[in-house]
Amino acid sequence: MKKGEVGIISGFSDEGLSVKLMEMGCLPGATVRFNFTAPLGDPVCITVAGYELSLRLEEASTVLIIN
Repeated sequence: MKKGEVGIISGFSDEGLSVKLMEMGCLPGATVRFNFTAPLGDPVCITVAGYELSLRLEEASTVLIIN
């Protein structure tokens, strides 16, 4: 996703990590906005469930998004 882009979470590609992400508010059907990437490229900041969340690229890459 690009800075400011909005999408909807459709699922996850890593079943084990999906539990952790869902506990943090990344639920299928939730709207997510990509805010920015840290200066060195990792982590990234998204807005989901009304708050900002930082995710490592490895975690963020498992979230499947519908634009």
